Amino acid sequence: MLTPEDFNVRGVGRLPGHLGLRVTHVGDKELRCEIRIEPHHLAPNGYLHAGTIVTLADTAAGYGCVAHLPEGAGGFTTIELKSNHLGTALEGTLECVASAAHLGRTTQVWDAVVRHRESGRTLALFRCTQMVLAARPDT
Repeated sequence: MLTPEDFNVRGVGRLPGHLGLRVTHVGDKELRCEIRIEPHHLAPNGYLHAGTIVTLADTAAGYGCVAHLPEGAGGFTTIELKSNHLGTALEGTLECVASAAHLGRTTQVWDAVVRHRESGRTLALFRCTQMVLAARPDT
């Protein structure tokens, strides 16, 4: 099984790395990650940018999918995502727990909950559907 460090290295030089996203746990049908809120995570209005929360949740679901791909799969692509934003935070740490709702041969569905560590408040609920891609033949 892939480790948190495997995913943290994978994000270097990519959007998750630029945002400071850190995977903290990879388990059976679950992945956990976090972002420490910095000024670049905020929108011009001074509140947490919705894109920060969506990126955190989408990355957790995507990495969870990678960790649970069926044998012979070549990867995945997101075919639908939905988020409900319930609150905001201006400082502290965002924690995300992504859990598998469906692990099929051709699709996976992941739910993610984003919470503010310091207050314990739920900030967003997220659902992501991924299509499992077949491995590409060698070219």
